Amino acid sequence: MSSLLSKLTVGTIGITCKTFLNIGYCSSVTVFGLENLVNALNSKERDARRGVITLSNHISTLDDPVTWGILPTHYFFNTRTTRWVLGASDMMFTNPVLSTFFRNGQVIETFRGAGIFQPAVDFAIDKLNEGAWIHLFGEGKVNQPNVDKHESNILPHKLLRFKWGVGRIVMEAVKPPVIIPMWLSGFDKLMPEDRPSPYKFFPRRGANLSITFGKPIDDDNVKATLKRYKSSLPYRHNKPQFSTPDEKLAKSTKEGWLSEAVVEPEDPPVSLTEETDRTRSKLTGLLQQYVEALGQEVNKRT
Repeated sequence: MSSLLSKLTVGTIGITCKTFLNIGYCSSVTVFGLENLVNALNSKERDARRGVITLSNHISTLDDPVTWGILPTHYFFNTRTTRWVLGASDMMFTNPVLSTFFRNGQVIETFRGAGIFQPAVDFAIDKLNEGAWIHLFGEGKVNQPNVDKHESNILPHKLLRFKWGVGRIVMEAVKPPVIIPMWLSGFDKLMPEDRPSPYKFFPRRGANLSITFGKPIDDDNVKATLKRYKSSLPYRHNKPQFSTPDEKLAKSTKEGWLSEAVVEPEDPPVSLTEETDRTRSKLTGLLQQYVEALGQEVNKRT
């Protein structure tokens, strides 16, 4: 029954968003590179539990789910072609009705300030390892740089530092996920954050929306970062020795796609905890660079 309710909820939201994008409320809706996502979602590799991650900037409260209204209608009723997304507990799960709605809408309740080892991130990793599609807003909150007033030097493609949970999800995937950077434009005009109540809760007419999907990130670039992590693991008799409570990461390092990056360790060895944090930060930063680079391309195009 819960699966049926979830399909009905996601399907209804998807059709509503598609209708919203097609009725002329927005001046224009342009989409670039959608085939990159479609190819990833329909790949046979997903049958072998290779997951998909989309990673984007976050410029309004309507980014999700309105963005997904661009997908074919039949995608909305298939859990294989609908995203899971992390959503803030204090925004979306504030009462039983909303909690039920968002859970059925494939939103993972996430607690601000609870860190990257909270159940929400564990759940996202588990879903990814089942071959699911996970969408991540790396900044962790809506970011609308004020480019019209005193902060005109802020580049529209410059993002807040991505949360380390992004790196953890990628590092602990059993198989290398397909990672697709995205860039959203115009949604900040659709839902400006600086409006007073009650206007801030209603979409503004006439926005020009743009949704761009980049090409999947090359696995080798990610592996190069993870290789530096592997090289710092403490070894004994050529076998990695783990002294961390993070059992998932230890298992992933021995059995998952991290195992492909095994090299001889540096001497003297670096603290495993410190090197894990350092590498997670580097990997998260690398993924952010891909998203920002896509934003640069979009802004040059416009």
